[in-house]
Order: sequence, then C-alpha cells, then structure tokens
Amino acid sequence: MKKNSKFYRSVLIILIAGMMLCGTCFADPKQGGDMTVLYWQFPPHFNSAIKSGAAVAASGSNIFVSLVEMNGQWEAVPYLAQSWVISDDGLTYTFKLVEGTVFHDGKPVTSKDVAFSIDIMKNNHPFGPYMFGAVESVGTPDPYTVVVKLKQPHPALMIALSSPFTPILPEHVYSQGPILKNPANIEAVGSGPFKVAEYKAGQYFILERFDKFLRPGRPYLERYIGTKITNAKAAFMAMSSAEAHSFGFLFVPQMIKGFQQNENLVVTNDGYEGIAAVNFLEFNLRNEYLKDKRVRQAIAYAIDRDFITQTLHQGISRNCTGPLHTSSPFYTDQVEQYDLNLDKANALLDQAGHARQADEMRFSLKLTYMPGDPISQKMLAEYFKPQLKKIGIDIQLKAPADFMSWYTDIAKWEHDMTLSNYFGWGDPVIGVHRMFFSTNIKHQVWTNTAGYTNPKVDELLAAASTEINIDKRKALYVEFQKIIADELPLYFTHENVYHTARHKDLVLLKTSIWGGVASSDDLSWKDGQMPK
Repeated sequence: MKKNSKFYRSVLIILIAGMMLCGTCFADPKQGGDMTVLYWQFPPHFNSAIKSGAAVAASGSNIFVSLVEMNGQWEAVPYLAQSWVISDDGLTYTFKLVEGTVFHDGKPVTSKDVAFSIDIMKNNHPFGPYMFGAVESVGTPDPYTVVVKLKQPHPALMIALSSPFTPILPEHVYSQGPILKNPANIEAVGSGPFKVAEYKAGQYFILERFDKFLRPGRPYLERYIGTKITNAKAAFMAMSSAEAHSFGFLFVPQMIKGFQQNENLVVTNDGYEGIAAVNFLEFNLRNEYLKDKRVRQAIAYAIDRDFITQTLHQGISRNCTGPLHTSSPFYTDQVEQYDLNLDKANALLDQAGHARQADEMRFSLKLTYMPGDPISQKMLAEYFKPQLKKIGIDIQLKAPADFMSWYTDIAKWEHDMTLSNYFGWGDPVIGVHRMFFSTNIKHQVWTNTAGYTNPKVDELLAAASTEINIDKRKALYVEFQKIIADELPLYFTHENVYHTARHKDLVLLKTSIWGGVASSDDLSWKDGQMPK
C-alpha cells in the first residue's frame, strides 16, 4: 500500500509539473515587453547561496532555478526536480531532474551541480546549519538523479530546497576559487528564466530572457530590470508614469494608500506568507534590570500594541503575539498577550524592588533601533520613551549613526534594548530557531544576542526540528510560544503587512508563499504589450 501511495504521489507531481509547464492550458499569456522593478535595498550580488535577504533572493530567483517551488498552499511543486519520492522513514529523498536543462553558458545541469549547491549552502549561507545540518550525504547515481540522505528527519527540507533558497549553481563556474570572492556572484551564471546582461552596483541591473529555460515558452518578458529607489517621491513618479511596473515590500501607509488610488495599479498584500516579518523589542538579559522577568513583563504591559498598529501604522500592521507569524501553520494566539495595563506594570516593578525615586523614575535604560525602517523602528522607539516614563523607566534613546554602527553595538552585546525584526522564511527551523537556541548565542545580529538560555526551549526546538507529524509538531511549537510569551527574551510588537504595487496589465499565473522573491517566469503583459 505504501509503495502504491508513493507511485500515485509521483504521478500527481508529474501532472502538476505538466500543468505548470503549460501555462496556456489556463491562460493565454503573450511574450514581449520589459518589466522594471523598484528595489528599496539593492542586491550586492545575485548569489543567494551565500547571503540571505529579500533583495538577493528576489533577483537571484530570476537567474537560478531550485529543485522545487512553493505554491500558495505551502506545497512543494516541481521545478528542476520533475518528481520525487520520500522513503517511509523520512530519511531518503530521491529527486528526478528535468533532463535537457542547461545553464546560461550552454553546459548541462546535472545532479552533481545540485550536490555542489547544497554543500555551498550548508557551509556558507547564514541559515545553512538549520537548512542542511541534517543532511548526511547527497548522492548522484546518474546525471539526473539526486539522493539526499538525512541523519534525522527534517520537516523543513522541501522549503530549504525551494526557490528562492538553494539556487542550483554550475559547479564548473562556482568551484573556481573561494566562493565568497567568485566574480560570478555578480556576473552570475544560472539556468533560470533570465540571464545577467548588466549590473551597476547600487543603481540598476538588467536581466535578459533565457530562451533555453527549462519551461518551454517562458519567460514571457523580454527583460527584468531592477532599479534602486531612494525616496517615496521618486517611486510615485516612476510607478505613476509606468517607467516602473512593480514595487514590493511596501510598508509606508501614505505610499500604499497613494498607490491604491492609482487606477493603473493593483495593490495586494498576497505572497508574503513565507516571508513572515515580525518586529520585536530585544532585551539584553545580561543587564542588571532586564535579567528579571518581572521587569520585561512590566515593559510589555506598558506598551499599547493597538496604538502601534492602528494609530502609528494607520492599520497597515498587525498585532504580534509571539515568535511565530500568524501565517505560520504552527501559530497560536493562546498565550499571554500583554494588553495595556499600567497598574499591572507598576505593580511588577514594585515587586521587583525598583521603587520610584524623587524624580519619579525607577531606573534608566538605553534603547536603540535598527535604522532603515523608520515606520517599524524609529517611530516605535520615540513612542516607547514617553510611554515607559509612565511606569518610571527613563529611556535614553540612542539613534544609530548607520546600519553598521547599530549592528556592531548589538553584535558586541553592548545594548540594553534594541528594536529589530526578523523574517520567518517559511519554516521556524530556518527563520525562528536561530533567535532562541542557547547554542546560538553569538556576536552576530539575528542570532540569540539577547543571551537567552532555557533548556526546555532547547528541547522543544530540537524536537520540532525532527518531528514529521504536523499535529505533534504544532503542539511543540504551541508550548514554545507560551514559554517565550511568559519569559519574554523578546517582546513582539507587530507584524509587517507588506504590500506590492503592480501595473494592472501585468498578468500573474501562479501564486506562491514567496511572492515578490519568487521567479517572475510566469509574468506577462496583457496582449504582450507594455504600457505606453
């Protein structure tokens, strides 16, 4: 019976692949035209095997393919892998590749390139240990078969192997010299829908259609052009005049509302489920005051999340109750949510032994914030100062000079508190665990710089890293969320509800949890004509 179910699963995967390859079965996309995409952050290069971040992912996913893609229902669907079979014990994944796939330089894509790419990710990507630490070996019994053997079950493996993660790199190009210095990180060679034509650091890049892409007839666009944008006014002008056609990761209320009023644009918040952006206040647990849970809870009770989301953010953010985003299959709201309660906050500080002094203050704390996102960071920091004064905490705002100065302070653990955010990246194993494991306390931002240690949390996360049963896995994460909501190494303030503005004549065939960081091979202009 298990053998038959595997057979039918493989047949279903092949059928889905056929549907994806035949976009004209459901629509009639026309080839032609360019698409210009605005980037808040500009990719320093295109190799997402060695660097995380939305800009690198969005550009790289159009240059490289991955083994699979994720659809809008959190399901892996074929890409370079046309089918796969998973062993009964969950320790062996066998992928069959689309034969005849070639790189932009004309060389064939083989199983050895896949094995090489997984190894590069495992050893160089910031999330490498979480994505591929469970991989024991990657076998290549023939040019079109990849066998991934695991040391233990890995429920996040398919997400880790999806686009925009794990770009399939040509070994003959990227094995030449140290990978971090390889010129092909910019002069990229992939097998994706577009190939690099031009790159001007910090300004723009141009990708041209690859006519030997593994999906016949795709991409429909002739060129994908990425342009750095520096201010809202320039973005409005570019989108309104159709000089630019797509702008993602929007989180400025005025911009979103302005684009919504433009009859030539479609504005949506779909496609960010996998990104799962959550914002938080990080406590340095080494601090003499903040090491006391009662102080952290008092601060949480003094903050009005509804004021943040509805007033400061004008309804474009959502309340956040813990480390998992509401889009996660493992999310629960059955935790302490710290509704505004100044009386409870003051009582907790009294219990902790911090009486008010003659000036009505109890003690002072320094607060800094990640620069570059004033809506989620600077605005909240300025709100916290008078709000926490109400409970006798004197907040000294420390405005960072630039990103690197902020990064250095946090990496050295020299902060008292900082505002920051992280992306969940599809599965807690990839995007969330790094913030809480006691073994990941590092002098590196977006690790456990809070200095949080809890053996029970380590145990829960380790178990969730190997649990295949989704119900059992959810139970582990529910307990984890309850502990974090109680102990508050991080206090979660809000979720970013990102939006994308896109020209109304751009036709999108498929949906994905990755949205704007997924491949654009399915995008086309209505009737194949760019707007004039």
